[in-house]
Amino acid sequence: MDVKDTYRTITRASEEVLFKDKNSKFFGYAFPVTSETEVKEHLEDLKKKHHAARHWCYAWQIGKVDPQYRANDDGEPSNSAGMPIYGQIQSFDVTNILIVVVRYFGGVKLGVGGLIHAYKTTAQMALEASKIVTRTIDVKFEIKFDYPEMNKVMRVVKENNLNVVDQILELDCRIILLVRKKEAERIYDKFDATYKVAIKELEDQ
Repeated sequence: MDVKDTYRTITRASEEVLFKDKNSKFFGYAFPVTSETEVKEHLEDLKKKHHAARHWCYAWQIGKVDPQYRANDDGEPSNSAGMPIYGQIQSFDVTNILIVVVRYFGGVKLGVGGLIHAYKTTAQMALEASKIVTRTIDVKFEIKFDYPEMNKVMRVVKENNLNVVDQILELDCRIILLVRKKEAERIYDKFDATYKVAIKELEDQ
């Protein structure tokens, strides 16, 4: 079984993009996010910046393995804004991302078809203005052992080129490792089979 152990995301906020249709202006933004709190903060900032706008529609997706998502039409006709924005998140295959499209109404109704096109295009422009990167999905392990076992543990770390993110090396030693998801089971078994060494997976925060 092929384990998916990479995901695509953006590392910083996109440039502001602008799409115009029949006097309506659509400003698009993409932000990297990892929590709903961050989503709220970006929305609050944009509402201050564009306090005269009519709609602040958005979609976000958060999570690497089983992502959560939400799409919000913010007063536009049902599914004419949030879902077209979310569709672009899917189409670009990105996660840990928020896309907001701010609309200034220009006095001419665009109709549902026009709105879907405008929100989709603005979201696409925001993603095209972003730097998309591929990251690995890592599993975090905690390894506990007594000081005399240090050489054994460090040999496994070195032989497998493992990424140590934290370590406390005293009488009771503790090491935190990040291991690529597809390697996780093999590495777990290696440490688990080592006498006097305890390993457990930590929940990703």
